[in-house]
Amino acid sequence: MSALLTPELLRRLEQVQMLAARRAKSSLKGERRSRARGLSVEFADHRNYVLGDDLRYLDWNLFGRLDRLFLKLYEEERELPVRIFLDASESMNFGTPSKFDFARRVAAAVGYVALCGFDRVAVNVFPGPEIREPSDRVPEGRLPQAAREGALRSIRGKKSSMPFFQNLTALTASGAADFNGALKRGAMEARQAGVAVVLSDFLDPAGYETGLGALIGRGFQISAVQILAPEELDPTAFGDLRLVDSETGGQQEVTFGKYRLKAYQQTVANYVQRLREYCSGRGIRFFSVSSATDLGDLLLKQLRESEVWA
Repeated sequence: MSALLTPELLRRLEQVQMLAARRAKSSLKGERRSRARGLSVEFADHRNYVLGDDLRYLDWNLFGRLDRLFLKLYEEERELPVRIFLDASESMNFGTPSKFDFARRVAAAVGYVALCGFDRVAVNVFPGPEIREPSDRVPEGRLPQAAREGALRSIRGKKSSMPFFQNLTALTASGAADFNGALKRGAMEARQAGVAVVLSDFLDPAGYETGLGALIGRGFQISAVQILAPEELDPTAFGDLRLVDSETGGQQEVTFGKYRLKAYQQTVANYVQRLREYCSGRGIRFFSVSSATDLGDLLLKQLRESEVWA
């Protein structure tokens, strides 16, 4: 059983199905309605009978009314590509519980719902190994991480859920984020657009507009989940502080008194609101949560109410 999700939550997620505003266009069969005509149980249209057509699909009721032969056509079921962008930069290790632990649990839940629906899941972990280690030498312990990331790039079927959970559990977060680059690469490498779920703190100094814009331009249906640590939302450290950037190593000395707490919280709220407005104006479903948020509330309430799944 998964260490990321409880047995009870897994059982409840099995009753959930990913919703797609646009029909799937994948060439591989699954459980999603597409515009292709096939042999599923969902009636689509009629066409004139042509010699050699399968007589089992003749509409005899229509023949009785019009005295002409018509063949019944059905919607063919196709899989829905689900791409999860998982921020595994060093800053995601911050917080209690850590932002990365929470992000992995959300990724596990999204992936499980998709796998139970026979949709294809790809997890883009960023920064990738090629960004974390610029030299040709692979450090000790790095290769397994790269292998795990590779194993998460194309998964299908509920039977794949345990290896999927195991690979997610074994991931570690390190290095500097490349949010925009990761989303742009993911958009370009996708053979067809589908659902994209972005899990990050969205605190990359380079911003988020270019990356999200690339997914929008590719035609993805996007859900963005911003994960912030409780300590980022409500700091408890005051006085003369030396702040160290966990990704760049940069340091800055500040004096942070309790009288500045409200101003800090307002700055955070303003940033989250700008991100929310950016997403709302472009059709992106947006959620901002603490890493201490009850996972069931996010998955079974907030995502359902926003029609990410039902």
